[in-house]
Amino acid sequence: MSTRVMLYAMRIPPRITRIGALGALASALFLAGPTAVATTPAATPAAVAYAAPVHAAPVHAAPVYAAPVQAAAVGDICYSKLPGEAHETLGLIDKGGPYPYPQDGGVFSNREGILPQQPSGYYHEYTVETPGSPDRGARRIVTGEQTDEDYYTADHYESFDLVDRGC
Repeated sequence: MSTRVMLYAMRIPPRITRIGALGALASALFLAGPTAVATTPAATPAAVAYAAPVHAAPVHAAPVYAAPVQAAAVGDICYSKLPGEAHETLGLIDKGGPYPYPQDGGVFSNREGILPQQPSGYYHEYTVETPGSPDRGARRIVTGEQTDEDYYTADHYESFDLVDRGC
């Protein structure tokens, strides 16, 4: 075999190496089973009781995953306690716009799972202006399909308060 043919045969296209790496990862996960993915060293009592000394050779440990975030309960807030900018946003929603940002009126998918579970497209989000913010800021109104089903968040979807218009 000539040198030119050997060099060409040794080159592997990048796409093939990525596919090979993905195949190796998939087979490792498949062969190791779900217990290697689901358990963490901290959750296994043996891992705590029999920790390796500092001078020992490194041990291949199962990956550690963060615990899922617990959804907070939806609170409530009096309409009169909302910031003035939220009143302006609710007024625009009642009139049907126009809205200051192109994202306003977009579907809110409730990925955080804090609001009650509803089908996709049930919730819509609107920006509540934040004075001094160079962008949209963190405050939003999220509306549901029911009359007066308006939720206010001041912390970009980490918590929600149902707006109570009766107080």
